[in-house]
Amino acid sequence: MTAKLNQGQPYVLGLFRIVIGLLFACHGAASLFGVLGGAMGGGTVPTGAWPGWYAAVIQLVGGGLVLLGVGTRSAAFISSGSMAYAYFAMHQPEALFPLQNQGESSVLFCWALLLLVFTGPGALALDGLFSSRGTAAEEKKSEEPAAAVAA
Repeated sequence: MTAKLNQGQPYVLGLFRIVIGLLFACHGAASLFGVLGGAMGGGTVPTGAWPGWYAAVIQLVGGGLVLLGVGTRSAAFISSGSMAYAYFAMHQPEALFPLQNQGESSVLFCWALLLLVFTGPGALALDGLFSSRGTAAEEKKSEEPAAAVAA
């Protein structure tokens, strides 16, 4: 059973990345363009307003990159940091626990994106298409037996 689950791991990780990226990008699009209900129940964030507008840009761009699997680790790292800032600067001063201060989405996005920093994009990422040529050569080198080293 574990072997079967391990075979599907890259694909499930890829789907996880896609869903997290899509949801994160939707938050940015709502804040910047007023779509999907807009920012905080309607409207948009004023251009250049700190920190909301900058957070929304990070959400839209970072979410899009994570969704596509392009520069996933870097985009996820910056996006995770922005969510940590959002939690500690905006939510945590209201109350200690995320359930009390409406910071659940910030915490969940922060940890989900941080997970992608360490796991990578998984399957179905555009980065895999661009780096497939280099990895084939690297795999071939790693399969060659190591030369004996004289002591």
